[in-house]
Amino acid sequence: MGSKNISMAVIRRLPKYHRYLGELLDKDIHRISSKELSEIIGFTASQIRQDLNNFGGFGQQGYGYNVEALHNEIGKILGLDRKYNAILIGAGNLGQAIANYSGFRKAGFEVKALFDANPKMIGLKIRDFEVLDSEEIEKYVEEHNIDIAILCIPKNGAQDTVNRLVSVGIKGIWNFAPIDLEVPKDVIVENVNLTESLFTLSYLMKESEEEL
Repeated sequence: MGSKNISMAVIRRLPKYHRYLGELLDKDIHRISSKELSEIIGFTASQIRQDLNNFGGFGQQGYGYNVEALHNEIGKILGLDRKYNAILIGAGNLGQAIANYSGFRKAGFEVKALFDANPKMIGLKIRDFEVLDSEEIEKYVEEHNIDIAILCIPKNGAQDTVNRLVSVGIKGIWNFAPIDLEVPKDVIVENVNLTESLFTLSYLMKESEEEL
């Protein structure tokens, strides 16, 4: 079944399944029922079964789920069995924090280079990267088979940067810039808006206080 037939709500739950199953493997747990999994993750057992049934039958009646097999299958569904080359644009505080995150490589995402437009940043060493001039983005992408761009730049100029990335074949953008980007239909954008997330937290805290 193609992912276009599956709701984004289900797809966005898959990384959580993958994470918890990995933690179970670390604890040497190799079999689990949907009921036991629901107690760990917080979704109902019915929800778990419905979600996983979108991708085929993984469980066995009276046995439950093989944790390792399910972890591997969800990894494949998420595309984690593939390798992606990425560049990071924006060497400010957020960009540096992301560049220093060690989890990318484990998940198959290889950050190859870090770019910035600020002359004071160009040439600095951040982790294993020497910050490159943003003017070199197109040439670098074409020469190094880059799949994904991670955008950690201000709103101003973000769309122009994306237009440049699209022109040299970038098909995936992880966007931390506070802007809704316009891209062709064959380009995937995943937006991470930190402010909107913080505002959501503020709302939920306010609602909780008003219920007391």
